[in-house]
Amino acid sequence: MKLISAITGSLLVSSASAFAPASSRASKTSLSAWVDETVVGITAPVGFFDPLGLSRGKTDETMAMYREAELKHGRVAMAACLGWYITAGGVHPAFNSALSSDPLEAMKQLPTVGWLQFVLGCGAVEWLAQQIKARPGYQPGDLLGAAYWVDNSDEGWVDYQNKELNNGRLAMLAFMGIYTQDLFFGDYGDEIFKPLVS
Repeated sequence: MKLISAITGSLLVSSASAFAPASSRASKTSLSAWVDETVVGITAPVGFFDPLGLSRGKTDETMAMYREAELKHGRVAMAACLGWYITAGGVHPAFNSALSSDPLEAMKQLPTVGWLQFVLGCGAVEWLAQQIKARPGYQPGDLLGAAYWVDNSDEGWVDYQNKELNNGRLAMLAFMGIYTQDLFFGDYGDEIFKPLVS
């Protein structure tokens, strides 16, 4: 239970910076320049969303790091939501589907070799991302190098990036809800919000 509480706490803390793209201060600092020039991530109906003021007084490099973190957390959350329901449906890509359909129980039942594969796989992806980030002209989150072919003057590209950010933001919130439902109520499948309708 302590492990689950620690995971929940780290999810909440790590996702806080993902929702802090900028502040709407009127002063002409490097942050306001970043806000004025940034087209991606500032979407209706909220516009700038920084209720905790986490971006106040931050440099362009810090804001780029926040954007990178937001994209990475969003992508992981989208994959986690998909993986949660695949596991809850009884489909396991390994171990002959012998693990529990409850993803939290399956996590406890996963053998050491499974955890080793998971950690090494994540480490390999992180190492590769660090190598890609070292290239000249790198844009936050652009691991495939799309910035070499298209820039933010293309409306279609900006629209695509906004969709990815918004879907990632929603997935971060959704996964926290899914995880909490299973942790506190034991609901993990198609009736995940059963306490709300009962």
